[in-house]
Amino acid sequence: MKLLRFILVGIVFGIVLTKSEAVSWYRIYEMFHFQSFHMFGIIGVAVCTGLIGLQLFKRKGVKDTNGQLIAPPDKDKGFTNYFVGGLIFGLGWGLVGTCPGPIFILIGSGFMGIGIVLIGALLGTWLYGVLKKKLPH
Repeated sequence: MKLLRFILVGIVFGIVLTKSEAVSWYRIYEMFHFQSFHMFGIIGVAVCTGLIGLQLFKRKGVKDTNGQLIAPPDKDKGFTNYFVGGLIFGLGWGLVGTCPGPIFILIGSGFMGIGIVLIGALLGTWLYGVLKKKLPH
């Protein structure tokens, strides 16, 4: 029963992404061809919301549901790891037409072919876990 609120938030989030057309392959195609501001606007709002949320966590001492102080750790210094990771993520996003979050929304909407993308994403995550200690960080 405790997880019900998280499931409900996930359902609402899926509805919002679907209604805003953020899961639409055509909107993603337009974004990568710089033909429309739609997706850049959605991503910009998400970045601003995250920025404000993190500042509130850091400055106001916000606590989680267990009463623990939320203290996001600082990111590791570096450029190459973020550049290469972003490049791989962006190429995958551009080739497939979706990022990881909407995969589940698209499956829930009945697009079962995206199941192949889900398998690829899970295999890529597993492969990273196997190779993580051997990769330069």
